[in-house]
Amino acid sequence: MLDPTTLSMIIGVGVIILVGGLGLVMTKGSATRAEERLAGITSERRPPKTKTDLSKGILARPAAIDLGQKSFWNKLVPNAENFNLLYEQADVSLPFQRFVAIMGVLAVLGLLFGFVFRLPPLAIPLVGLFMGALPVLWLIRRRKKRIVQFLGSMPEGVELISRALRAGHGLASGLRLVSEEMKGPIAVEFTRVFEEQNLGIPIEIALRNMADRVPVMDVRFFVIAVVIQRQTGGDLAEVLDKIGRLIRQRFELQGHVKSLTAEGRLSGIVLLAMPPSLLLLISFLNYEYASVLFKNPTGVKLLAGTVVMQVLGALCIKKIVAIKV
Repeated sequence: MLDPTTLSMIIGVGVIILVGGLGLVMTKGSATRAEERLAGITSERRPPKTKTDLSKGILARPAAIDLGQKSFWNKLVPNAENFNLLYEQADVSLPFQRFVAIMGVLAVLGLLFGFVFRLPPLAIPLVGLFMGALPVLWLIRRRKKRIVQFLGSMPEGVELISRALRAGHGLASGLRLVSEEMKGPIAVEFTRVFEEQNLGIPIEIALRNMADRVPVMDVRFFVIAVVIQRQTGGDLAEVLDKIGRLIRQRFELQGHVKSLTAEGRLSGIVLLAMPPSLLLLISFLNYEYASVLFKNPTGVKLLAGTVVMQVLGALCIKKIVAIKV
């Protein structure tokens, strides 16, 4: 048990961090890109250089090169650029500074929760880490849900563009038709592409940006088909019809695979949730009986081995039931 002085110091530090984090959350975030551009125009200063060089044509840098996945290290490191891309994919306009402040506040609250309820010393940092990771998990879940909604409407959107092309409209008119006639994330993304090319950005670059915001194979198929057709020519309407049928067939196959692997996924969830649930239940009913695992060195080693085996089991189950279509 901690003495009252140490406990008071910990609570005081936690309160200071909590207040500082709330202050960062309540402060105004950094200026958006539109505000930066307007400030550059009104102050007659040179605007900052952007990541994409619009002076380069599509022939100098093919879209297929930019559509590749980033390295594992770039995805793992929590820098501002990665979070900015995650915000765009999840359709969340939240400054990086404010997001980090929220993570810190939740982590401190998790640590205080562990001290107040006298959790085992090994469990206190785990609770803080879990609470601090909740915003990232929320962003990932929101991004996944948005991508699923986008893909659900994509076959209809691609076929709508194809029908517009057959009726004599241009590609830009087809994009505008999708943005006006459809709803949800697909309307937002195609509206953004249409507005970007309306403001002078080449349509190939605007489509590549959409492929970065919706990083799935079906969108890459669509973007590559459009870029190749604009470079070499051909019947884009027929290509889009085939892409729409391909996406529908992939959806049907994915549904069939999910129905076949449902039992395995449910078994994996039950097997992975049973050990920690039993440990929490025994600790709640008879803490003295379960405290041997936390106080005895052998018990701590057994817990560490259990966690490692649980992680390995989760990876094996995911490998078995995850079938790529």
